[in-house]
Amino acid sequence: MADILLFHHIQGLTAGVQEFADDLRRAGHTVHVPDLFDGRTFGSIEEGFAYAQDAGFETLRERGVAAADGLGADLVYTGFSFGVMIAQQLAQNRPGARGALLLHSCIPLAEFGGVWPAEVPVQIHGMEGDEFFDEDLPAARDLVAVAADAELFVYPGDKHLFTDSSLDAYDPEAAALVRERVHGFLGRL
Repeated sequence: MADILLFHHIQGLTAGVQEFADDLRRAGHTVHVPDLFDGRTFGSIEEGFAYAQDAGFETLRERGVAAADGLGADLVYTGFSFGVMIAQQLAQNRPGARGALLLHSCIPLAEFGGVWPAEVPVQIHGMEGDEFFDEDLPAARDLVAVAADAELFVYPGDKHLFTDSSLDAYDPEAAALVRERVHGFLGRL
């Protein structure tokens, strides 16, 4: 079983993110889910972005990186959209990473040093018509091209946070396929 550090998206630690974490726990994994927004959740991406801008993106990223302190090195770093920024930074730079799950986003490798560790498997998930993920798709393809063990899954549709069961963007069919693939990924680590 895996030890997972999961970072929420820009709308906060929603019930849907918590439910995703609980699904992983039911499968026997240990899941740590820090609340980077101190209990605040937002009804839209724009509201969450405004909060993050006021709080400071760098401050929030530092909070996320600090959440790994005190946890073992053997973690699977997982992020939903905004949380991918932190998960990917840790997977690329914190020694001992066991894997990375990047949902709804992927950051260019150069942002965090330019190298993906050969021993760190990664899975990336997003929707083909999602305006946010479309911007990240070149970075996702670049990561898959250089990583020794990488998978990119692009789903039909145009929703951004389609795996969050508490949001209007939720797509049950696509989200179920993401979960199936995530469980398979974790099962082979």
